[in-house]
Amino acid sequence: MSKVSTKPYLVRAIYDWCLDQGFTPYIAVAVDERTVVPPGYARDGQIVLNLAPDATNHLVMGNDLITFQARFGGVAHALSLPVANVLAIYARENGHGMAFEQEIAGGEAQSDEEVREEADSGAGDGDGPDTPSAAGRSAGRNHLKVIK
Repeated sequence: MSKVSTKPYLVRAIYDWCLDQGFTPYIAVAVDERTVVPPGYARDGQIVLNLAPDATNHLVMGNDLITFQARFGGVAHALSLPVANVLAIYARENGHGMAFEQEIAGGEAQSDEEVREEADSGAGDGDGPDTPSAAGRSAGRNHLKVIK
């Protein structure tokens, strides 16, 4: 019997919590060959995206993939994010959310501190539906808080 990771359930739970509280859900994702994002928007192998309903279209948060459409520079793109690559999901307004360990080549997992540092360095402050990714605009503004 195969076991499904708890990660997709936790990602969906934090997403729902953000919306229920009136916050903007942001997600930090490691970009690799399985990740489909518009070229030029990833920085240091990561991308931070605004998942708010007014910034996405046809959002599907499955157990293996998160798929949706978003506009980058006014042009619509289809995105596909492996759940395994999700580094963090958090509220833009206060940084509360959850960081995750990511499997890297060789089977090692990054430490929580490495994940937080990477997510913090890529966190931006998107302006709305036309800017789902604001990686690099105001690095350090948002701070993740580990919830245990």
